[in-house]
Amino acid sequence: MADVRRVVSLVPSLTETVAVTAPGLLVGATDWCTRPAGLDVTRIGGTKNPDVAAVTALRPDLVLANEEENRAPDLAALRAAGLEVLVTEVRTLEQAFAELDRVLAACGVRGRPRWLDEAEAAWAALPPGPYRRAVVPIWRRPWMVLGRDTFAGDLLARLGVANVYAGHAERYPRIPLEELRASGADLVVLPDEPYRFTADDGPEAFDGLPAALVDGRHLTWYGPSLATAPQALRAALR
Repeated sequence: MADVRRVVSLVPSLTETVAVTAPGLLVGATDWCTRPAGLDVTRIGGTKNPDVAAVTALRPDLVLANEEENRAPDLAALRAAGLEVLVTEVRTLEQAFAELDRVLAACGVRGRPRWLDEAEAAWAALPPGPYRRAVVPIWRRPWMVLGRDTFAGDLLARLGVANVYAGHAERYPRIPLEELRASGADLVVLPDEPYRFTADDGPEAFDGLPAALVDGRHLTWYGPSLATAPQALRAALR
């Protein structure tokens, strides 16, 4: 790949990764790219509806995307406009580390950033936690939960929390609330994204089942937040 000097990111995790590791490289990001705070780049729409013309106008050398967060037709349109698009797939922690290395190498970053080494060390040193079975809603009206083969589910498993629906045929199944209540879970994990569950919006639906409110960035983002995620998630899950 030619020398990369201008990058557009369609993925909040990767936006933070590039902005923290190679300041000045990023020229565009989505409206959902909220980290690092005060990021001053051109906004090009959402992860699901990027403005292809706006991205093209930025003349990026590389566009960063993800197979789950971004839609195939949008990525095809960007490629048709002559842009180089790197698409990541992240469904496990090991994949996250490998894809972060690949992204940074594609961006021309020389040497591994300290935060990435610290993140690997933090997860490798994680002591075993108490085993619990949990349902993990990500939306309500209708209720949707983590199913099979998800990055968040893999992180929770490393913390001793088994996802009740890890064997479901779908990755994000819609499950009626009555079924969630009868699932045999001894914990409900409620992240604050994509649906913003709070102490007043979510726990009351589960009839006294212990609820852990967790930072969605620590549970679902792969980037610099991985270095602090084990400690933060363990504290929330207590």
